[in-house]
Amino acid sequence: MGSRPATLRHCRKQAILPPDPVPGEAVADPYGEPQAVKKMALLRGLTAVFAAGALGALVGQSLAAQASATTTIPSQLDLAHNTPSGNYLAARTANVDRDAATAAAYYTAALKADPKNPELLELAFYAHLASGEVDDAVKLAERLLAIDKTNRNARLILGVHALKNKNYPAARSQLNQAGRDPIANLTATLLSAWSSYGAGDAKGALDTVDKLGGPDWFGVFKDLHGGLIADLSGAKKDAQKRFERAYKVDQTALRIVQSYGSYTARNGAKPDALKIFQDFDKTLPRHPLITQAIAQINRGEKVPQIVDSAQAGAAEVLYGLGAALGRREEELSLANRGLAYLQLAIYLDPNHTLAILSLADLYEAMKKPDLAITAYQRLPADSVLKRNADIQMAIDLDALDKTEEARKHLQALIDQRPDDIEAIMALGNIERERKQYPECARTYGRGADAIPNPTRGNWTLFYFRGICFERDKQWSKAEADLKKALELYPDQPHVLNYLGYSWVDQGQNLDEGVRMIKRSVEQRPDDGYIVDSLGWAWFRLGKYDDAVKQLERAVELKPVDPTINDHLGDAYWRVGRTLEAKFQWSHARDLKPEDDELKKIEAKIQNGLPDAAPPPPTADADKAKRPNDGG
Repeated sequence: MGSRPATLRHCRKQAILPPDPVPGEAVADPYGEPQAVKKMALLRGLTAVFAAGALGALVGQSLAAQASATTTIPSQLDLAHNTPSGNYLAARTANVDRDAATAAAYYTAALKADPKNPELLELAFYAHLASGEVDDAVKLAERLLAIDKTNRNARLILGVHALKNKNYPAARSQLNQAGRDPIANLTATLLSAWSSYGAGDAKGALDTVDKLGGPDWFGVFKDLHGGLIADLSGAKKDAQKRFERAYKVDQTALRIVQSYGSYTARNGAKPDALKIFQDFDKTLPRHPLITQAIAQINRGEKVPQIVDSAQAGAAEVLYGLGAALGRREEELSLANRGLAYLQLAIYLDPNHTLAILSLADLYEAMKKPDLAITAYQRLPADSVLKRNADIQMAIDLDALDKTEEARKHLQALIDQRPDDIEAIMALGNIERERKQYPECARTYGRGADAIPNPTRGNWTLFYFRGICFERDKQWSKAEADLKKALELYPDQPHVLNYLGYSWVDQGQNLDEGVRMIKRSVEQRPDDGYIVDSLGWAWFRLGKYDDAVKQLERAVELKPVDPTINDHLGDAYWRVGRTLEAKFQWSHARDLKPEDDELKKIEAKIQNGLPDAAPPPPTADADKAKRPNDGG
């Protein structure tokens, strides 16, 4: 068959952050969300944040992100036998491998030979911070400031450390010297405000928030944290005013909705609070934290505020910015402000579930599933997000090729709750990606059986089961499921592509199949797989010139896909471009196609294609394109 993708996974989009912000460049959409839970259709309430150019990096050094859970970190006794230059080079190698814990160990050993070397101090400082060893980073920050009193990152960490220890005057003193670029200024100012609140000066805290100047998008942060401070200090009218302003900016921002809804529920307007939460649920259904809040209101229970102390408020600042910044960097390394902020948020509030989930997601983006699992295991057992973390842990186990362990893990969750569609989908997806097609069809079937009245949101269940049936050569069942997916979600481009391609490839329903593929391409013109489907449809219909045009475009979009390159080779052969055809086939062979396809490709390289059979008849394929027919 062709190159129809078996999943809907999107590649992680990364955007490089320069060491310093670009003056005057705008930063958009002011509150972010952990992607780890977004993958499970859960924590979708925070808006993506910040254009890449305006952010800057916390450290400006290209260091590794984290040590894997299986890495054996050398002891300082072991490292004492190395030369200082050997320790330094080993640390740099660990950085390249995104192994921050090992890098920290080697940098620390190198420092013993040159304890006042500012470069080594800074590198060791960042490595310890990125690996979550904040207390060690604090000690190094103190040494850094003894050499360079202008080091703003060291000031920030010392300010957070003082805030954690309720030394609020020291915290404000350090934080007042930690701002520089817009993000650092926003962070330091909001943390300083929470320090003032912790010291009992709520008015001073709000004055600090209100005096913060910066881009327009600062406003939502100011209103949210000003509202939280006012709410905790009993300034009800001020809190309401600030929450309302933030809510008007973004009614799908999870933390804004939680804060405003909680305030409203606790101040005698439970119907209004229910509406706030229910409106969110209509847009982003089944979020566990929102579901929990609705249940609390219905039971007459108090809906707690999202923070209850200066430390929790400061952790919320660092979480919100860290979640937004973390995955915006091209270099997912120690030079990642989001990683540092998330570690500091957890340092201040070890049970901050959203910060833990965001950290796990960042590890996944760094391709460190073992560290992600370790992070998920830190989630409190009583958190309503624990089950979703357990599901994601199974996905990470599969990424570590511990597929059987992942399956058992998910099966245990499903046995506990047989109607848990998220767990069922996760298990089915693992089986499908592992090409266990009979198994994944049965698993998705359990999900279908658990939904007596499927809605639009369930289309992927039938789409994926249709794929499993098709790959298991049960076409009639596959066709029924693909049609069901389209019934639930008409015009869905992936389903249009898959069903249309299947029909054309089998010589069935050619006119309708081509129309579906065209419509899919209209919606996804830059999807190489879908463009390939249209090219292959023209090939199957004998329109080889049209096929070449589309398949060349598909190869541009997906240059390393063996099937698309193979298709282009076939099309070149049919239009007489035999040398180019053999080149494309050779390229497809080198891209490691599946074994059965490899044999066919090697035969074509040796012998070319046999003479073309007459194209299948189609009533409309040669007619002029009609309006709205996908042409």
